[in-house]
Formats: sequence, C-alpha cells, structure tokens
Amino acid sequence: AAEMRQIRRASTNGICPTHIVDPLEEPVPGLGTYEDFNTIDWVREKSKDRDRHREITNKSRESTVALLHRISDAFSGWLLMLLVGLMAGALAGGIDIAAHWMTDLKGGVCLVGFWFNHEHCCWTYNETFQERDRCPQWKSWAELITGTSEGAFPYIMDYLMYIFWALLFSFLAVTLVRAFAPYACGSGIPEIKTILSGFIIRGYLGKWTLIIKTITLVLAVSSGLSLGKEGPLVHVACCCANILCHLFTKYRKNEAKRREVLSAAAAVGVSVAFGAPIGGVLFSLEEVSYYFPLKTLWRSFFAALVAAFTLRSINPFGNSRLVLFYVEFHAPWHLVELAPFILLGIFGGLWGALFIKANIAWCRIRKTTRLGHYPITEVLVVAALTALVSYPNSYTRMSGSELISELFNDCSLLDSSQLCGYPANMSETGAGNSLADRPAGPELYTALWQLALALIFKMTITVITFGMKVPSGLFIPSMAVGAIAGRLLGVGMEQLAYYNHDSILFKGWCSAGADCITPGLYAMVGAAACLGGVTRMTVSLVVIMFELTGGLEYIVPLMAATMTSKWVADALGREGIYEAHIRLNGYPFLEAKEEIEHNSLAVDVMTPRRGDPALTVLTQEGMTVGEVESLIESTRFSGFPVVVSQESQRLVGFVLRRDLLISIDNARKRQDGIVSASQVVFSEHLPPPSPEAPPPLPLRGIMDLSPFTVTDHTPIDITVDIFRKLGLRQCLVTHNGKLLGIITKKDVLKHMAQIANRDPDSILFN
Repeated sequence: AAEMRQIRRASTNGICPTHIVDPLEEPVPGLGTYEDFNTIDWVREKSKDRDRHREITNKSRESTVALLHRISDAFSGWLLMLLVGLMAGALAGGIDIAAHWMTDLKGGVCLVGFWFNHEHCCWTYNETFQERDRCPQWKSWAELITGTSEGAFPYIMDYLMYIFWALLFSFLAVTLVRAFAPYACGSGIPEIKTILSGFIIRGYLGKWTLIIKTITLVLAVSSGLSLGKEGPLVHVACCCANILCHLFTKYRKNEAKRREVLSAAAAVGVSVAFGAPIGGVLFSLEEVSYYFPLKTLWRSFFAALVAAFTLRSINPFGNSRLVLFYVEFHAPWHLVELAPFILLGIFGGLWGALFIKANIAWCRIRKTTRLGHYPITEVLVVAALTALVSYPNSYTRMSGSELISELFNDCSLLDSSQLCGYPANMSETGAGNSLADRPAGPELYTALWQLALALIFKMTITVITFGMKVPSGLFIPSMAVGAIAGRLLGVGMEQLAYYNHDSILFKGWCSAGADCITPGLYAMVGAAACLGGVTRMTVSLVVIMFELTGGLEYIVPLMAATMTSKWVADALGREGIYEAHIRLNGYPFLEAKEEIEHNSLAVDVMTPRRGDPALTVLTQEGMTVGEVESLIESTRFSGFPVVVSQESQRLVGFVLRRDLLISIDNARKRQDGIVSASQVVFSEHLPPPSPEAPPPLPLRGIMDLSPFTVTDHTPIDITVDIFRKLGLRQCLVTHNGKLLGIITKKDVLKHMAQIANRDPDSILFN
C-alpha cells in the first residue's frame, strides 16, 4: 500500500514513467548463467551459440571490420587449443622434472649441483654400464653423514632418510590441499566426467586448484606413495583450458562451448602423461566426454601434439626416445602364446573388479567413520607404511615409471639388472645384442621372489592409497601390478620352453637354442590387462599402449588381453573405477553404459507423485512481483513451469529460478515504478494499462517457450535416453496438453538407483 501511494504521488508530480522497459533490451549481468552444483541446459546453450553465430555471419556482409571479426571468431578455437597445449605441456614438463629430482632426493644429493637428479648428475660419467649408478658426483645421505656407504649403520641411515623425506613430502602435499584447495585431491577424472556431462562445480577448475594440484602432485609422487601423476594431469590440463577460456568471449559466456574445450583438454592431459596424442583423443572420446563433435576431434589432436612437443622441448632428457616405455623385442610372438595372454587378461579383469570393490569399501569406511576426520594422519600413516615396506625391496623402492620400464625391458648382453640374471656362460651363444634361449640363474630367482612380494604389496597398498586427500592417479599403479604379474608369467613361460622344447606345445616353432619367449612382452600385456580391468578402457587403451611402447606389431596380444579383462571385470561388476567413485560421491551423472530393464512410465518418476500436493507453477498473467518473490523464497526449485492459469494448467513455458531473481532485481533497480504490486507478465501482449496500477514487468524474454515434454505414458527407458542424448536438466510431463509434473535429472538417477536396490537419497552432491 505504501508503494502504491508512492506511485500515485509520483504520478501527481508528473514523473510517472511513460515507457515500460523490457529488462532484456540491454544485457543483464548474470542472466542465463547457472548456480553452483546445478546442471546446464544443453539445448539453451547450443541455441545461444547458434544465434550468436548467425548474428556474426549476417553482420560480416555489412563491413570489412565485421568480416574480420567473423574470421577471428572462427579461428579463436584453434588459437585457444594452441594455448592449452602450450600451457599444459609446460606444466607437465615442470612436474616431470621436479618429480624426478625430488624422488631421487630421498636417496641422496648431487655434489656438482643439488638441483640435478641422479640421472643428470651421472650423465657424463664414462665408466662401465654396471658402475653407471655409482658415479662419484652422486652421494647417498649415508655417505654424506658417515663417509661410507658400506655396512649396517649406513644402510639404516639411508633407510631413515628415505622415510623422513617420504613423510615430509606427503605431509606438505596433504596440508596444502587441505588448507588452500580441497578440490585438488584425488584423480579428478570422475569429477571431470561429471562436469563434461553438464554439471557445475565452481572452483574445481579454477586457478587455485591448478596451482595447488601442480605443486602437491609433485610432492605426492615424490613421497613414494602408490599413485601416479597421469590421471591428475587430465585435471591439470582441464584447469588450464578453463582458465584460458576466459580470454575468449565465445567460450567464457557459453557453458556448452566451454565443455568442447574441456573435452579436448582431457585428451591433452593423457597426451602429456603418456606421450600418446592419438590415444589421448580416443581416451577423451571413449571415457570422459559427453559431447564430442568432429571439430573437437581435430582440435583435440592438434592440442595434444602441441602439448607433447612442448613437454619434449622442456624436458628433452626425460626419455631418450619419443615414447615413455620404448620396447624393442627381438623375437616375434606366436599364436600359441595367445593362451597365456588371455590368462593375463583374466587376471587383469579379476584384479580390476576386486580392486574396485575393495577401494569403494575402504572409501565408505573413510566417509562413515572417524577416519575421514583425520586426512593428514591417514596420509602420514600410509606414507610411513609404504616407505617402511618399500625400501628393503628394490622393485618397490623405485618409482612406478622406473619399475614398469624395468619390467618391459628385454634383456641384452649389457644388462646388469637382476631380471637378466642368467648364467654368464650361456650368453656366449647369443647373437648380436640379445641373449639366446637361456636357463634362469640365482639372481633371476632372487628377482622373482622380490617381484612376487612387490606384487602382493602393490595390490594391497594401492587399494588404501587411491582416494586419499592428495592428488592420486591410478594408471601407473595399475600398470605396475599388471607388469609384475606379466613378467612373472613371462619368465615362467620362458623356462617352460627351455626345458620342454620337444613337447607338443613348443615343437615346431621354438627350437633348442632359439630365443622364443619374451618376458618383457608379457609384462606389457599384463600392464594393459590390469589397467583395462580397473578403468574398462578398450580401444583407447590399446592405442595408448602401442604409442607408449612403440610396439605396433603387438596390437593383437594387447587387444586379446584388454578385451578379456573387460569381459571378466564386467561379469563381476559393470562399473569401472571412475564410475564407481561418481556413484560413491553422489554426482548427478547419467552413465551411458547402464541399461534400464524396467517397465515403469514417466508418470511413475515425475514430481509430484500420485497423492502428493500439486506442482508449484507460475501463471502467464495475474501474479505480482511480490507473489513471485514469495514463491521463490518458500521453495528451493531451480525452475518453474509457466501455465495459462491455475484452472487450465495448459503449459506455456519454463523459467529458471536464477533468471527470475536476476530479472526482478534488475527491474527494481533500473525501471521506474516496478514494485511488489507490479504484475509479472509472461504473455506476448501486455494487459491494458490501468491508472491505479503500477507498470507491469514483462518477463517473456527469459522464458523457454519450447521446454521439452513427454506424455505421462512415455516408457522410462525412452525418457532416460532422451536425458542422455539431449543433455536435458529437466523434462515436463503432460497429458493432452495439460501439465502433470516434472522430471529432473536427479529424479531419473534416484529412480535408477531404486531399481538397482541402492539408496535413492545417495544421489546428491557431497
């Protein structure tokens, strides 16, 4: 009433507004954006981009400046991907260099420059291959403190220094994550998948997350914990892409376009992790991307190549070749060997399924008990346990990448590794740089026992480590488990062939004195099998493996093991590790692989259900600004259907809560006469003006005039497919044009959880 009197006084003084301003005539800050933990409207975002593109195209015909603007707009995507590749490659190179140096720092220091790692410190040392690791420039901590490296006391001193550095690095990592960027922990791939599906998590791809994740990733890897940097590098690359998107209006103001860039960035992350541009693109396409148009495919490959070459330029000594684990096997594989390769696939599938179940169970214990309240203590205990057990065994003491490289290695005459511990007199029959058919020596048997213990330890500790509050990847630990199992089986097959040349199994293709079996190949196949069992990757994994090793001729064994591991793992559980963590954390993600085997209808899933209060709606005319604001304050819905009237319930459109709030607030500030008594109008024509009433507020411009609808008898499996393929955040349910209810993405997820006998209330963002 007071506002009405104010308007009448204004009218008497001759200042009553004569023009009704549409709040959308000028851009309103925040309009069309989304709140945190909401899902984007893919249809609206693509419509916005299509309208923007049409406007630029039409203007380009009017002037040269507009034509240049159109050209720059078309080129901006390629420029952005160039910047993403350069930035991600540079950061990955820095992470790689720092991680190698800090990992070696646990064992000693370089006298000619403390910033050199072991390899660089001994780069110019020209002694024999066997003595290469004992160059005088590199001193262990025991040598620096006691002056000698022989005896029990120096060993204990090195042991204690190893544990000290491991605890220091892990403490710094978890403390920085907890204090500055909680989103920097974990792998990041489950959250990236959820974000790419359209979910908003503010800050997850921000600058603080990038800075802290980069620093703590180096610390976590250097601490010796059973984790890798490859998965978190996908998160790092996506952070780079998200930050650089703000330089370009086209990507800054459109969430769907930004997700195209993030999809390409995921490919960049895998490319810098493994040096596998093609595999990185396939990984993004197969595993993480929700929307992946053809132009994104080419831009992803371009950015992945740029990132790989940038990494190589920054860290040219990281690997002497263009691939991470280059292999050069001298013996071809035979068809009979497909049996042990498939056996490795079965092992990988079993390990993957059991690992997922055990890790999820441990994470639930962490979340539901007091253990989750002490993340720093947990990390320090696990780091101390890992260092304590790892140091005595040379295969657990070395980093994951070094271990895999050692296991992939095919023994030559110059190798001093224990895995090449064959009797010296047998090497005289070797040809060239390779050893011929050979029996195992004492050193090899010692190495096999150490590998068996390393396998048990790696399988156990990785379950506990993955999911802690530090950056942690799963690619390298999974590959290490498979590579150990593969090497053990490979040596067993090698010795079986040596002692049974005349058996039916080997006769005809493995003659006496011939080098028939390659244990390194079995390690490579085992690594692929275990990684496939955990992640359920198929084509992208095979491509990554042959790019990783350069072993193009071994695609068939890799395919056989990878597909077998996936089939075995799927038989024990349909979810990969990332999907399992998505479900554990309650992220609103619709898995494309999950099938609906239920006969329910849309009316069974919608809100409200039968017997519930009627759906909260807005009417096309007749509601005031005050009534709309009161309705918004009394509910927590993210949007409201608009109907003709409360009586007819005929659907007109749909309006988002955020857009309503922003538009009303903007109108109150910028338009004269807009008060609580002003009528909110969603119709095309404004009602006749009344001298006693304040001016109306037209909001038709913020309303979605074509919301997606289904009938109440639409089967639920079709409804779920619609949500998946169109990326809907909500769908309205009608009967003969009359609004009955609404189905949101969360409603669909809760219904699917209920069908699978899971708790439907677990579908929320925690």
